Amino acid sequence: MPDLSHRRRLLVLAICCMSLLIVSLDNTVLNVALPSLQRDLHASTSGLQWTIDAYTLVLAALLMLAGSTADRIGRKRVFLTGLVVFGLGSLLCSLAPNLELLVVFRMVQAVGGSMLNPVAMSIITNTFTDPRERARAIGVWGAVVGISMAAGPLVGGLLVESVGWRSIFWINLPVALVAILLTLRFVPESRAPKARRFDPVGQVLVVALFGSLTYAIIEAPHARAGTVLPFAAIAFLALLALARYEPRRTEPLIDLRFFRSAPFSGATVIAVCGFAALGGFLFLSTLYLQNVRGLDALHAGLWMLPMAVPTLLCAPLSGRLVGSRGPRLPLLIAGCAITTSTVLFAAFQAETSNLTLTLGYLLFGIGFGFVNAPITNSAVSGMPRSQAGVAAAVASTSRQLGSTLGVAVVGALLASGVGSSSYRDVFVTAAQPGWWVLVACGVLVLVLGAVTSSRWARRTAQATAERLKEHEVREAAVVGA
Repeated sequence: MPDLSHRRRLLVLAICCMSLLIVSLDNTVLNVALPSLQRDLHASTSGLQWTIDAYTLVLAALLMLAGSTADRIGRKRVFLTGLVVFGLGSLLCSLAPNLELLVVFRMVQAVGGSMLNPVAMSIITNTFTDPRERARAIGVWGAVVGISMAAGPLVGGLLVESVGWRSIFWINLPVALVAILLTLRFVPESRAPKARRFDPVGQVLVVALFGSLTYAIIEAPHARAGTVLPFAAIAFLALLALARYEPRRTEPLIDLRFFRSAPFSGATVIAVCGFAALGGFLFLSTLYLQNVRGLDALHAGLWMLPMAVPTLLCAPLSGRLVGSRGPRLPLLIAGCAITTSTVLFAAFQAETSNLTLTLGYLLFGIGFGFVNAPITNSAVSGMPRSQAGVAAAVASTSRQLGSTLGVAVVGALLASGVGSSSYRDVFVTAAQPGWWVLVACGVLVLVLGAVTSSRWARRTAQATAERLKEHEVREAAVVGA
């Protein structure tokens, strides 16, 4: 990649952040629109789950493939393709005549989205070669997630109330168009010196695992056991096949040796739990505020500000703490805050009082604000530089998988509790099992945050890194011979 001026590098960063904003904003905006969408398209609870999970599921399944493809054929080329596909998917979503096609078009959106975030991160790391500049750029990148959290409920509420739920997809179109034009003009092309090989078998197994597991969870309350069990069996067999096949490949899609590092394994599970808690929290909160309290989308978005604003404020603070003191303190704060917040809902029905509802939202926003930064740091902790990108991609995949599972599990429990009753009559009681699942997610973040940031955990990361480096040296010697 050619040397770029400081102004040009900042422009590249802004273009990459635009792509992150529309991909991140899409889910937070959509959550506020769920009740309106439910009425217009006559959607069931499982239908609402699929509108969210179809997107996060495809993202989770394709993130690593998109990253390695961009390294091979060109990051700018894949990034541009992602912007075009994401914009096309957004347009199709806004025109969807029924729920089934909306779910399909959400998947098209996600195919484009999978080419944006991991590729944009690669572009940033190759544009900002100075370590200090790169750290600041990644800090700005991380802050955009907080901005999407803060802006999403308000933007979504305003659009749904003034124009309708279809308009939430229209806002992606001008942003994607501007990003395309700026990318063509200002982003230089780059490739990896040695791109990872494509792993088609591993990719198919990942899609089978994620898709079958999500389907089995979402449809369990509505379908007969004979319909769901085959999908559960497919998920189990795909997991076994991955565990057996991937270690045999020289360049696997998922390098299982990474999991010998306790910080990496902890970061993966923490990412799943933290984002499962976010997905479930937003799903339950949106349905409660609009379908039980009877608020319109705009006022529901305003009610979520006590959660969104602390996320925006705490995310950069968490990043600074990780840089100065390591991931332990941010993870402990995150685990305590998420657990306390969800216990308020699970044990004390925080929804029924304005004071406890606000306190629950505030604590959750603090917890989620602190959990994101240490995930990537722990995932790449001690990894050889050649493996850091792959480790970060696994962490990103875990985030999306967590969001998918959070909505799937919490929504399935809610659907079982509601049955044929109206939300207004039974929602608080029906939601309690889901809240307890989110409590478990918070406890796992807390416990794993403590265990996987210990001296023992750091020793496992160091030992794993040494084994990976030795393996690279042996491979290089074989190639040289």
